[in-house]
Amino acid sequence: NGYTHYNPSAGFEDLKEEIKKYSKEVRDHDFNTNQVIVTSGGKPIMFYTILALINPGDEVLYPNPGFPIYESMINFVGGMPVPLKLEEKLGYNFDINKLEKLITDKTKLIIINSPNNPCGSAINQESMHKISEILADKNITILADEIYSQFLYEGSHESISNYSKLKEKIIILDGFSKSYSMTGWRIGYGIFPESLVDPISKLIANSNSCTASFTQIAAIEALKGSQESVKLMVKEFKSRRDLIVKGLNSINNITCPTPSGAFYVFPNVSKTGISSEEFADRLLNEKGVATVSGESFGEEGKGYIRLSFANSKKNISEALNRIELFTKNL
Repeated sequence: NGYTHYNPSAGFEDLKEEIKKYSKEVRDHDFNTNQVIVTSGGKPIMFYTILALINPGDEVLYPNPGFPIYESMINFVGGMPVPLKLEEKLGYNFDINKLEKLITDKTKLIIINSPNNPCGSAINQESMHKISEILADKNITILADEIYSQFLYEGSHESISNYSKLKEKIIILDGFSKSYSMTGWRIGYGIFPESLVDPISKLIANSNSCTASFTQIAAIEALKGSQESVKLMVKEFKSRRDLIVKGLNSINNITCPTPSGAFYVFPNVSKTGISSEEFADRLLNEKGVATVSGESFGEEGKGYIRLSFANSKKNISEALNRIELFTKNL
């Protein structure tokens, strides 16, 4: 259809309109279409945000265990990563009192990821309200990574953007990779405060120019079309989650909290007698089951492993059998 040329750095207007309609359905967040910036996946939103806001020595609070790219990007620009510990006893959420204590006059950015990778935890309404109250009078920007917002198995998605006091401080990160199985298409977006739209657009124009036009056309169709397939996928993933959680909790020396979102479980394997890194390596080499050691997601991930249940029930059941056999031989 001829959509093979350069396009506006911040994305097609038609796509921005569809993103606004969609976002209004899932968040109580009013914004103009010019505040939407389309990028080649979700990672550029993280990177451009950190590049634009963080100077050497500035502090950034981020979840730990968490998506490892957060820390990498903070270090790359000379910022100071300040881990915000996610605690198993709190359902893999952070202690809000500890959040307040970690904030200093050097804190410039806080990253919130809900639902979370790797733990699958989600921040509830009460906790999100408390967070908003803490941040309301502070000169701190919030990057809300909501890429898994459609993958919730209980309740509804709670966004920090629902709190009007923070309107000018919030950047929403979302995309199409997870909800529409478009990981290889590389298309995501951010919703920025007005003050950041121009500098972020300039960063894009002077780096990768724009997001591929035909992937944007596909994203428009994804949003305009029936969402029934997304609902069916989430329903199926909930069934897989229940299967893997029940199976892991039936294995001696492994405990696995039930994640409320995303498509990962983060079981505790510290009682097996070996480190989580050794557990993951040996499980792969000896039984052919691929997991990721918790250390890959930060210091607080020690003693845990991450498994994805974005797989068939048949394969999940087979993996559980192999994990049980593996632990019996430890």
